[in-house]
Amino acid sequence: MRTLAACLAAAALLTGCEAEQICTGIGTPVGVGVTVKAPLAGQVRDAELEICWSGSCRRPGLELFPSTAASGQTCTGDTCSAVMEPTGDKHGFAGVEGLPKSPVRVRLTLRDAGGDELLDRTLQVTPKGRFPNGPKCGEGGPNAQLVAEPGAVREG
Repeated sequence: MRTLAACLAAAALLTGCEAEQICTGIGTPVGVGVTVKAPLAGQVRDAELEICWSGSCRRPGLELFPSTAASGQTCTGDTCSAVMEPTGDKHGFAGVEGLPKSPVRVRLTLRDAGGDELLDRTLQVTPKGRFPNGPKCGEGGPNAQLVAEPGAVREG
């Protein structure tokens, strides 16, 4: 793969042509992503979303998973690896069919293992179309990202 990329780059330099943009089949999920930051994440066992626009509301399922990040990268020759370690945060994504690229009202409720409410906040967000392969490959579906911290939710 590395050799092919080098050859294509060299060919573009020699011919004075731009390398052609490669558009993969990667898509953009339509919906709302949620990140719950530590230490709040350690208390959260259940999360609910309500998303409203144009006079109707939807309550998609939202499951939260422990977040990880790469640490301790090592390389040997052309091969590199990294260890994934927990961050203390949690993340999830709720698919929302028909989500518009205009303001929507989002309510996020977080509960602990006993069902007690830890956080209940409503805010207005504007989902945005994303370009997973760059602007020349077309826009993917709209999504929004929320970040929850103790006592607050913000667009992320």
